Amino acid sequence: MITTPAAPMLPDYVNDLQTSVDHALAEDIGSGDVTARLVPANQLGTARVIAREDAIVCGRAWVDAVFQQVDPAVAVDWSVSDGDRVHSDQLLFRVHGPARALLTAERTALNFLQTLSGTATAVARYVDAVAGTGCSIVDTRKTLPGLRNAQKYAVRCGGGVNHRIGLYDGILIKENHIAAAGGIAAAIAAARALDAGVPLMTEAETLDEARAALGADVDLLLVDDFPLDQLREAVTLTRSHRASGGRTVIEYSGNTTLDNVRSIAETGVDRVSIGAITKHLSAVDLSMRFA
Repeated sequence: MITTPAAPMLPDYVNDLQTSVDHALAEDIGSGDVTARLVPANQLGTARVIAREDAIVCGRAWVDAVFQQVDPAVAVDWSVSDGDRVHSDQLLFRVHGPARALLTAERTALNFLQTLSGTATAVARYVDAVAGTGCSIVDTRKTLPGLRNAQKYAVRCGGGVNHRIGLYDGILIKENHIAAAGGIAAAIAAARALDAGVPLMTEAETLDEARAALGADVDLLLVDDFPLDQLREAVTLTRSHRASGGRTVIEYSGNTTLDNVRSIAETGVDRVSIGAITKHLSAVDLSMRFA
């Protein structure tokens, strides 16, 4: 039994939650939790989970699924929702039920919660850093294997925006595609010929490549590691293009940190994509203790 408050609805692309939970429990429990046998089978228990640092919460659905799979008799009583900002020593949830089940599910449930909350917290720091600029913080495909969809959801809980989910829902022409196709114009033409029905995005490493992408009115121009003066020029070109009826959105990518992200955002770019928010992960410190 899972109780209030209600968590946000998961996006449609989070369709592998149960599979992720199945795999995580299987690798941890294996043939059975031998240590939990120290506790009588009929003993009930109550435990509370708190945050040991300030964070953005994410992962309720995964926690619920873990406890429910281990034992449907476990009740989870949440005090927070995904996307909430919490503080050190704040109560996140209580669990009550068969003590063996609580002990068996503890680590897997907290692994999901600390990992996804860590992702959401990292995103929120970048979102806070660019507040007021109109710039969005965007994720990449640099996610933990097997947790792509979960981390994409965590990005949204932290106030960020999802890029394409995978290789299937957007064309992103990068430097190797450009080299293999014989140039950016040829790569864009080949992409148009596919008529794939997905957004067409292209990376540019020079202003000439940026001009070519704008001339083709791609959906998104991703300027890669431009110095700030060139980035401002690319922004000016993009705004002029849109003023003339174009649709291209401009995004910056490359060596972005909390120290420089605001300077990048203040150039006027629409978005900044940051691989570090999902790959350079610092899990949130959590604690579960029996009452």
